[in-house]
Amino acid sequence: MTPSSAARMRPYSDADLPRLQETFAAWIAEAGRCGYDHVGELPHRIYENLRGRRPVGELVQIWETVDSEIVGLAINLRFGASFDVFTAPALRGTDAEREMLRVAYRTTARYMAGDEPGEYVLTDVFDRDGTRIRLLTDLGFAKFRTWDEVTVRDLAQPVAEAVVPDGFVLRTARLADAEQLAAARNSAFEADWTGPTYRAAVMTKPGYEPEREIVAESSDGRIAAFTVYWVDGRNRTGHFEPVGTHRDFQRLGLASAVMRDAMRRMRAAGTATVTVNYNADNLPAQRLYASLGFTKEYETYGFRRHRPGPADA
Repeated sequence: MTPSSAARMRPYSDADLPRLQETFAAWIAEAGRCGYDHVGELPHRIYENLRGRRPVGELVQIWETVDSEIVGLAINLRFGASFDVFTAPALRGTDAEREMLRVAYRTTARYMAGDEPGEYVLTDVFDRDGTRIRLLTDLGFAKFRTWDEVTVRDLAQPVAEAVVPDGFVLRTARLADAEQLAAARNSAFEADWTGPTYRAAVMTKPGYEPEREIVAESSDGRIAAFTVYWVDGRNRTGHFEPVGTHRDFQRLGLASAVMRDAMRRMRAAGTATVTVNYNADNLPAQRLYASLGFTKEYETYGFRRHRPGPADA
């Protein structure tokens, strides 16, 4: 099977997200987590990572069979130079997967040529995903770094009660928090959100639910720390993305508190495990998650290939 002969590529639309998440949960149930994002990563990567660079229908593609079965997804131009490709288990290692990777590389390179500087097109791969590593190598990509650590915690183990310093409260987010959530993300991640753009591009998009964003609020009404937790009910797995603390409130234990609060909520709802990913060289994140009982399950590797010249793209 190849995308051109047995499946068609089409633009993603907001209405696709629920079915995409169901599809990913089914793929993970069949093949395991290696090679696939948690279902909560999908809205985060599509809406928060792409950050309004272009309409999502230009940057996100779905492959479907004639029977409307989703068999592939590409998310292009993440962070201005990177792409993701996810393929149905039955197509792993086939010419169909190879063609999806080739299309995503070319799409990302084409938009980089117009909008973004950079010598390379990037993607990442799980350390144990030999199938994807082989295909990327065949397509001219080479490993250049260890990217993320993918860590997991068993929620059968007790979760201590969340405690915050005097003057702070833990609560779930509200749509009215858009300005403060934007400010907290800008401080934590050196981003450039405004309240209106964050509300429009993330908070009112499919997948986001304010009650799954836990915030620590200071006595003056500022959001000091935040995390969004996601749940895959089919596989009973939770996931954190993102986790952040405003620079003015670091080293007060607030990130730990919002995560503990979220884990207790997930545990009460029957979630069995929870995961969180972080950049492998982010030592503060490593210490935070280790202190909460997370242990490394996978690494991801960064692979890259030179951008093609104008005649090749």
